[in-house]
Amino acid sequence: MAKWVWDPNVSGPLEPYATGFRSWLEERGFSGSGVSHRTWQFGHLSRWLEGEGLGSGELTAQHVERFLTARRSAGYRTWVSSLSLRVPLRYLTEIGVVQATERVGGDGPLEQLLDDYHRYLECERGLAPKTIEGFERIARLFLARCKAGTGLALERLGAADVSLFVARELPGLSIPSAQAMVTGLRALLRYFHVAGLAQGPLQWAVPGVADRRGLGLPRGLDQAALSKLLGSCDRRRAAGRRDYAVLVLLARLGLRAGEVAAAQLEDVDWRAGELLVRGKGDRHERLPVPVDVGKALVSYLRRRPKSEDRTLFLCVRAPRGPLSASAVSQIVRAACTRAGVPRVGAHCLRHTAATAMLRAGASLPEVAQVLRHDRLQTTAGYARVDYSKLATLARPWPGGAA
Repeated sequence: MAKWVWDPNVSGPLEPYATGFRSWLEERGFSGSGVSHRTWQFGHLSRWLEGEGLGSGELTAQHVERFLTARRSAGYRTWVSSLSLRVPLRYLTEIGVVQATERVGGDGPLEQLLDDYHRYLECERGLAPKTIEGFERIARLFLARCKAGTGLALERLGAADVSLFVARELPGLSIPSAQAMVTGLRALLRYFHVAGLAQGPLQWAVPGVADRRGLGLPRGLDQAALSKLLGSCDRRRAAGRRDYAVLVLLARLGLRAGEVAAAQLEDVDWRAGELLVRGKGDRHERLPVPVDVGKALVSYLRRRPKSEDRTLFLCVRAPRGPLSASAVSQIVRAACTRAGVPRVGAHCLRHTAATAMLRAGASLPEVAQVLRHDRLQTTAGYARVDYSKLATLARPWPGGAA
């Protein structure tokens, strides 16, 4: 197959969207050459659709894979993975040309069952998209095992099949991952019962996972490690100022990664000195903004990338857009690498904030109020040990031996 030639013009079914695509790229910080290269890729995809006799509205996940296969067959070595098309597909999704819910799959019984399960989770359960995504991933894994053993004959599914799956998949997983696995599996089995696909309520066949939280020491960083972490940010650069502000919010206010990612410009009330936190369960609560946190935010906002997006923290590289929760955690891990301290995630800084407040003399209820916990037992798992005070309680070893 002959290679496609370089053609900066866009022809074919995507031609009506080319001008808007260029403007969209420029708004998100792409350089002139970046806009040109992405426009060529856009035109390349459009001409392939035209050659296949497809319209813009017919672009599906299967067609994307066929396009990439054709590109690899033509000898191209760049932009040949599905990730390489995330920019044009994101634009086409935003303007409604491509359906956001389009997923890779076929029309077989497995995919039909997953589609029905997706609608159940979305419409009947009202779950968040991220939760649905996780439940679907577990469902696909479980159903793949069923298909290999019984050919999706769910009416013959029994407790022994469930136990076998759990015994095969759970060993080696961390406690949070194992808990997520059994939660997703119970949700799937509950759907089987509600939809009449299984003989009985098999969710009771899923064993619980031992919760060992509270048995170990808090996982927060000490003050020396935290200082290294903050000092690793080069605040002469835009990325450094942003990363520093993110780290300060995590370590001083104990925010979750998702809460930092969800923060909007209008959430900072400068006159009242408060920050609106968009927490779990769609709870909105206000926290006071300490002086050092306010200074870090001001330093970042003075040179924040220009964008119409109202999200507080943005990517500094193209395509510009809001930071995701995973990107916030990556900021923490990258800072650990620069600082030469053990790599931790964003949630570790929540433990750091809790322990620091406790050591400064705050009571457990006060720490719980800052962390927005409903139960003191939960807070105790974040801030439980003051090593210096604990040492005073240790009795001497008999005979003076260590």
